Amino acid sequence: MRVSHYINNPGNVIADNYTTKVLHGSNSLLFHQTLPGYKPTPLVALPALAAKYGVGQIYVKDESHRFGLNAFKSLGAVYAIHRLLEEDPGLQTFCTATDGNHGKAVAWGATLFGKRSVVYVPRDTTQNRMKAIETQGAVVEKVNGNYDDACAHAENMCVKHGWQLVQDMAWEGYEKIPADIVAGYMSLFAEMENTIHTLPRASVDMVFMQAGVGSFAAAGVFYYLRRYGLQRPAIIIVEPWEADAVFASFNHGGITTSPGNASTIMAGLNCGTPSLGAWELLKNGTDVALKIDDEYARRAVRELYYPGNDDQRITSGESGAAGLAGFLAIMDQQGPEEVRNMLGIDQHTRVLFISTEGDTDKEVFDEIIRTT
Repeated sequence: MRVSHYINNPGNVIADNYTTKVLHGSNSLLFHQTLPGYKPTPLVALPALAAKYGVGQIYVKDESHRFGLNAFKSLGAVYAIHRLLEEDPGLQTFCTATDGNHGKAVAWGATLFGKRSVVYVPRDTTQNRMKAIETQGAVVEKVNGNYDDACAHAENMCVKHGWQLVQDMAWEGYEKIPADIVAGYMSLFAEMENTIHTLPRASVDMVFMQAGVGSFAAAGVFYYLRRYGLQRPAIIIVEPWEADAVFASFNHGGITTSPGNASTIMAGLNCGTPSLGAWELLKNGTDVALKIDDEYARRAVRELYYPGNDDQRITSGESGAAGLAGFLAIMDQQGPEEVRNMLGIDQHTRVLFISTEGDTDKEVFDEIIRTT
C-alpha cells in the first residue's frame, strides 16, 4: 500500500488575513449551544488500540453524534447561514456544491431557518449520499464533472437565479462565507477545553486531521496556534492518494490542483484544490502532510468498528477514519520511518483523531466492515 509524506518547516505564526480576522472575532460555540439538539460530541479513549500500536493513549472525538446528522459539517454550514441571515433576513435560497456531508449540512441549516436549498454533486456521488441530502429538504442535482466542476456550476447557478452560495472553499473575491464556515468548525475543538485541551499545554502530543479543501484542518491549526503557540501538539494532515490537494500544494510551494484522478472511497475528502482561506494556516501550522491509499482508510474503519478488549466501538466512515488511517500508514512496518522518528512516536505518545463522520454511505461502510 502506498503512503507518501512531506515534512514541513512551519512558521508557527497566525498570518494576518481576512480568514484569521474572522476567526479571532468569532465564538461559534455560543451560537451552537442555542440550537435544538445541541450537545458536545463524545471524546473517547481507546487504550487497547493504543497498546496495539505501542503508544501511550489514543483519543477519538466522535462527530457521528452531531445534531443527528452523522457528521461534523453542520457546525460550519449552520453558522455561516446564521451570519448571512443576520445581515440579510430576506435571503430565501441557499446553494452549494458537495461530495456529501457539506451539502447535507447546508440543507439542514437552511431548513432550520425556514429557507430553501439547492445542492449540486459530482458525477461519482452515490445515490445513498444524494438521498441523505434530499432528506434534509434540498433539491439535489448531479453535475457531469468532479468536485471543482460542481463548485463552478453552483456559483454560476447562484448568479443566474439570485441564490446565496454557501461554499466551504474560498477563492479570490469569495472569502467571507468560507471564513464563517471555518469559524463554525472551531466549536469542535473548543468543546474539548479543560479535558484534553488544558493550559498551558495540551494533554495530547499530536493531532491527525484529514483534509479535503482544508477548511476543517485550518480550524484545528488556528485553534492550536492561538491556544498554545510553540507548545502546540504536532499536526499531521492526511489526504487520499488520488485527491491530494494540500499535499500537492506543499510540494508545489503554493496553492495548486492535485494531479490525481480523484478516485477514492474517502468521498468527503475528494477535492482537487485547497481553499484560499485555509492555505496560509496549513502552511504555518502543519508538521507533516500525508497522502495514503484507500486501503488504509478501510483498515481504520475496521479498527474502530471491531475494537479490542474493552475499547468502545466507534462507527466511523471512510473520510471520518482518515486521520487514523494516516497514523496506521506511518506505523506500518513499511511506513515512513523518517516521519516516525521526526514525530518521536513512542510508548508515551498521546494521539488525537477526529472521526468527522459516521456511516454516511451505509452501502460502502457495510462492504468495508464485512471484509476482515
